[in-house]
Amino acid sequence: MTTKPRARKFRIRRSGAGSDEGSASGAAQSHAASPAPATPQEAAQMAAAAAARPAAARTSADHAPSGSARSGMVSSARETRMETDIEAIRNEGLTGRQLRLARRMAQKHNLSPTSDFEAVRMLRERGIDPFKRANMLELVVPQNKARPEGTPAAPGSVQLPQTVPTGKSTLPSTELSPAERRNREIQEIQRDIARRRRRRLALLLTRLAFFVMLPTLIAGYYFYAVATPMYSSKSEFLVLKADSAAGGMGGLLSGTQFATSQDSIAVQSYLMSKEAMLRLDREAGFKAHFTQEWLDPIQRLESNPTNEEAYETYTRNVRIGYDPTEGVVRMEVSAADPEAAAEFSRKLISYAQEKVNNLSQQKRADQMSEAEAALKDAQRERRAAQERLVRLQQQGSVLDPEGVVAALRQQISTFEIQLEEKRLELAALQDNPRPNRAKVSGAEADIRRLEAVIESLNNRMVNASEGEDSLANLRIQIQMAQADLATRDLMLQSALQQVETTRLEANRQVRYLTTAVEPVPSQEPAYPRKFENTVLAFLIFSGIYLMCSLTASILREQVSS
Repeated sequence: MTTKPRARKFRIRRSGAGSDEGSASGAAQSHAASPAPATPQEAAQMAAAAAARPAAARTSADHAPSGSARSGMVSSARETRMETDIEAIRNEGLTGRQLRLARRMAQKHNLSPTSDFEAVRMLRERGIDPFKRANMLELVVPQNKARPEGTPAAPGSVQLPQTVPTGKSTLPSTELSPAERRNREIQEIQRDIARRRRRRLALLLTRLAFFVMLPTLIAGYYFYAVATPMYSSKSEFLVLKADSAAGGMGGLLSGTQFATSQDSIAVQSYLMSKEAMLRLDREAGFKAHFTQEWLDPIQRLESNPTNEEAYETYTRNVRIGYDPTEGVVRMEVSAADPEAAAEFSRKLISYAQEKVNNLSQQKRADQMSEAEAALKDAQRERRAAQERLVRLQQQGSVLDPEGVVAALRQQISTFEIQLEEKRLELAALQDNPRPNRAKVSGAEADIRRLEAVIESLNNRMVNASEGEDSLANLRIQIQMAQADLATRDLMLQSALQQVETTRLEANRQVRYLTTAVEPVPSQEPAYPRKFENTVLAFLIFSGIYLMCSLTASILREQVSS
């Protein structure tokens, strides 16, 4: 099949503005008149035919002086062909991705195109199809495998004249498709997230190492290498109450731990007081033991320590606990020497024994004083009641008011009987027609005397003569005084009985201390507990760091919100 020959179009250059306008119009006509190559293969054949033209003609045409005004000068075939090829490539409707691939491939082959379409043209001039799959895969070939400049081309390859690079414009196009832009942004976000995570993890590890691990290592080093081993001596004792015959709730609780719970708590408080520490220092040298030079700096006391410093060491090395369910007081004493620890424990137990005895002695003394005071009060009240009764009896001049009243009544009855007899006798005398006047007068006189005596006796019973109380009131007061005296007698007897009972209880020991477990010197140190204390230090530092981190995070969130 033969193809129709194509006629070459030439553009005529003109000098000046007319030449520019003519060249522009001629170029437009030539571009419009020249048909575009049908296929990339035809474009390559046309490029090869153009390259096969004589170099001298191209050179003379290209390097002709442009300054002289020559009519009828035409542009070179190379320029016309480049413009035609670029226009043809532009009309192919290539996508942006194909144009970027063409530019990358041109850069791969050390070409310097000024645009994407020129990159396609330059590749096609060299016989390279930038849109083949094999060519696209060649983009990943290392740069050193490309043919270096100055080396002869392979046999059969098309040799085209090289263009002079106009500038270092080898950057790819900045125009990206939405999918590629989104992928690139996603990748950047992921890289940024990963970078932030690595940085935060590094900062977290640094903070943990500085605030948790380093203090834990220092604490572990102290417990394992620096701390002085401390020996402990354990003992147990009970505060008991003597058996008594008391009844009620006191008798029910006398054999239980609730009867001596207050005494046990008092003993515990005394042993943990500064008074016990000072006494232990005077008798056993507590301060001197903990000021020795071979103790570690944390547990050692300075020379001539104050009582407060020594008491702080005392509370740290002497631990006392009271179990209310069993009524047992447990004590543990720690010291740098096992014999010293046992000696301190024995001294403290003796102090507790004395304290219990003092508590019981004071209680017994209080009970005795109270019982004796009650007895004295009862005696004084009884004496006052007895004196009042005697005074009432003396006031009435009688020893037995009831007998006096009964005698007065008997006398009144006797005189009343005599009065009736005299009245009967007078009536008998008056019954005679001629009574004896002497006898009648005597009977009347006797009647008057008897009436006067009876009236006097009645007045004596009812009213006291010359301002004195009546015998009835005196009798009532005497009865009240006798009842008061009887009551005081009963109170005196009760006070005497209470004094005797209190004296018997005081002769016995009410509270006493018994040692259940004696202190024994230990052969192995009990403190410090190296592993447990190191783990505890780690947990403490971790908790502090966690609380500080949470607090800082909450505050940061509150401030930023």
